[in-house]
Amino acid sequence: MKFVQTDKAPSAIGPYSQAVVANGMVFTSGQIALTPEGVMLEGDVSVQTKQVLKNLTAVLEAAGSSLQDVVKTTIFLDNMDDFATVNAIYAEAFGDHKPARSTVAVKTLPKNALVEIDAVALVK
Repeated sequence: MKFVQTDKAPSAIGPYSQAVVANGMVFTSGQIALTPEGVMLEGDVSVQTKQVLKNLTAVLEAAGSSLQDVVKTTIFLDNMDDFATVNAIYAEAFGDHKPARSTVAVKTLPKNALVEIDAVALVK
């Protein structure tokens, strides 16, 4: 087992790793719209989703993976009315690659984020 840490994504804000590599797979922790410096981005769900996907990409790359290697994601939304907006940005980021996915409405996310995404991916 290998614990992943990159300064190209925000540090964990609790007692967990950005990701863990085990048995040829990487399991990321949920990413929110924190900058790599730890500043929470203000703005709408569009701005936040783009930062979340940048963070997720950075963590996957640090683990030896990429968005194109993702097998499964989970999206957490604080408002299901944002589904279409998040879905469009997500589709653009993943392109023709379409991993399995769950989307869940939640009451509150860390730092009052509007969106959080985690992933499971293959390691190259």
